Amino acid sequence: MTRISDTPTAWDERTQLTTFLDYTRDTARAKCEGLSAENARKALLPGSPLMTVSGVINHLRWVEYYWFQVIFLGEEDLAPMTDEDPDREMRIAVDFPLTQLLDEYAEQSARYRELVAKTDLDQQARKTFRNGVCVDLRWILHHLTEETARHNGHLDIMRELLDGTVGY
Repeated sequence: MTRISDTPTAWDERTQLTTFLDYTRDTARAKCEGLSAENARKALLPGSPLMTVSGVINHLRWVEYYWFQVIFLGEEDLAPMTDEDPDREMRIAVDFPLTQLLDEYAEQSARYRELVAKTDLDQQARKTFRNGVCVDLRWILHHLTEETARHNGHLDIMRELLDGTVGY
């Protein structure tokens, strides 16, 4: 597991960005260790019935897919979300074992790590988003680190409520 206290082999911008993204990814996976299948599917917030540990992990997977595959590479969007059901990735997550979701997230992260390693950080995405805004790979890495870290806070809270496990 990448830890924030790990000393990178280099201090260049790419290493810093990828180290922080890997740290947040690894933290999300670590927050799932030892969690029962039942608890992984349990929603705790009455106002957010889709907010489950499985749902958050599946959401993180599909968020990375969207930013790397769809926006950056310009590929067709095959994500489960639709205009009618924008949170479908969270809804369907409870139909799969958490171990499968974590494995798929890890495999995908490895592919994107390879993509980032060979691509210039200034490379512009092939597709725009929201009112024609075009971003570069650097922006995507910053955004995914922020997104994953934010959801790690949700995982912290859910885990403590589910079984008393406290993050640090």
